[in-house]
Amino acid sequence: MTPAKNADDARSPVNRRMLIKAAGFIALAGLAACGTVSLPAGEGAGASSSAAATLAGIRTAGGLGPLAPDPQLEQAALQQAKYMARSGRMNHTTGWGKDFASRVKDNGITGAAAENIAEGRFDQQKLLDIWMNSPGHRRNMLDPRFTRFGLAYVRDGRDNAVRYWALVLGK
Repeated sequence: MTPAKNADDARSPVNRRMLIKAAGFIALAGLAACGTVSLPAGEGAGASSSAAATLAGIRTAGGLGPLAPDPQLEQAALQQAKYMARSGRMNHTTGWGKDFASRVKDNGITGAAAENIAEGRFDQQKLLDIWMNSPGHRRNMLDPRFTRFGLAYVRDGRDNAVRYWALVLGK
């Protein structure tokens, strides 16, 4: 007479390993799928804190107080940079028909606001130099109404050297 088999006996170490490997594979496949719908690599959230000193110097030279980095404005800037990187074009209006004013409102930003955008193969310092040499961008950065800012970039998914930048300024 042979003893009855326990349900645990049906799972040999080989079967357990295969089960664990399969679960791992499924988890990796799920992560890979998330990666295909995620945003382009190199999101530059946090760029505000690294730009604060440079912007303070620019504003001080213009006789103005510094701008404070603001997470709400940085989020709005990152959203715009993501849109531009996805679409591969620099534009203040998204493909969903949202202009700057509606995006500001949707992000809960009230009062005066402005946006500078750029695309190119340059770092943050070069970006700020370019904007300071452009009358409209310079006017935004030196507008005395603004006290807060958010700066972000997203790398182009087709060319990692290209960044889409957005600066959102507010009261």
